[in-house]
Amino acid sequence: MSENRGNTFRSLKHFNARLFFFSLLVSNIGSWLQLTASSLLLYRLTGSAADLGYNVAFQFLPMLFFGTWCGSLADRHNRRRIAIITQSALAGQAFLLGVLDLTGAINVPIVFSLSLMLGIIGAFDNPARRGLVTELVPPIDLPNAMSLNTAVMTGSRVFGAAIATLLVVPLGTGWLFILNGVSYSAMIYGLTGLRKSEMFPAMQRPAGGSPVRDVFKYVAGNRRLLTMFSAYLVVSTFAFNYGVALPKLADVRWGDARAFGWIMATTGIGNLAGALLTARLQVVTMKWFVSAITLLGASGIGLAFAPNVYMAFLWSLPLGLGGAAMIASGNAISQQESPPDMRGRLLALTAVAFLGSTPIGGPITGLIADNISPEWSLAYGGVITLISAAVVVIAWR
Repeated sequence: MSENRGNTFRSLKHFNARLFFFSLLVSNIGSWLQLTASSLLLYRLTGSAADLGYNVAFQFLPMLFFGTWCGSLADRHNRRRIAIITQSALAGQAFLLGVLDLTGAINVPIVFSLSLMLGIIGAFDNPARRGLVTELVPPIDLPNAMSLNTAVMTGSRVFGAAIATLLVVPLGTGWLFILNGVSYSAMIYGLTGLRKSEMFPAMQRPAGGSPVRDVFKYVAGNRRLLTMFSAYLVVSTFAFNYGVALPKLADVRWGDARAFGWIMATTGIGNLAGALLTARLQVVTMKWFVSAITLLGASGIGLAFAPNVYMAFLWSLPLGLGGAAMIASGNAISQQESPPDMRGRLLALTAVAFLGSTPIGGPITGLIADNISPEWSLAYGGVITLISAAVVVIAWR
């Protein structure tokens, strides 16, 4: 299957796609503000990478347990309506976290509890919002739209992490959480402004049956999807725990915990490049997917042992490129291989593989950082990723 190239931004010829992606960009800058500030807040409270790992476990446990079921829900109901409700709830969670931080009432159990709340809302939001992307463009542009969605989701890290690093000292983490709450208004505006007459409605799955079992059976019977999902799950579990490994790595190896934010921002530049390169492909192949995870693994090891923060910046660029290309490839392949009435469930399954694996990988990464070394808390994921790439190549042959 050839990697035919097309216009990188071809999905943006549709009004609904332009409105949605612009709104998503603004909202996700706020989300990266909160993610960066949460890591800095928790590290300030405890100094423990393990606690950072437990925090992401609370945040993504709901996706692990309910993600596929929520994808089935999104296939049966109006995704736009679900997304408006969940985005409003996410805004409320951010405001509550900000108020508690600003009033001095914040502590570790409260942070964990609000992360769990964030995860529960996110389990419903993720498949509905991502599934809505499939209704913004005709089927021929779906791989491009999914890649642009990844570009916005990951590339917004450039601005969000950098703004958080600049403002965390003068404003404090509380106001960054408030800013994130405000940013959700952009997404709600975009969702309510979509032109219904220009949408490409999804084929809604009828009630009843065994939707979750059906999607697992479909993947198990599709060699291409099964290979992709297996590698996607393993790599996602161990290679994407930056928010756990990097604060302590930046503090211990490079002398400043705030360097974590700048490295995350630089990774975002690589994310943007990786997602846009994938967006150029009209058909995303397994060769592209394997190349992405190989780059991700090698650069993760390089970043872990970077001798100074400047070399860390250089390694973070290919790390971001490989990571975003892997995510975008996984999403695109799942859509290329799926019937219309299963797209929401397959998107949810990729989210479960990517986000739902974090409760396993996050605590392991934190314990390695505290008990072995900060360097190996990042490098071990790179080693596992390279092994996964080799296994995929052998299995696919």
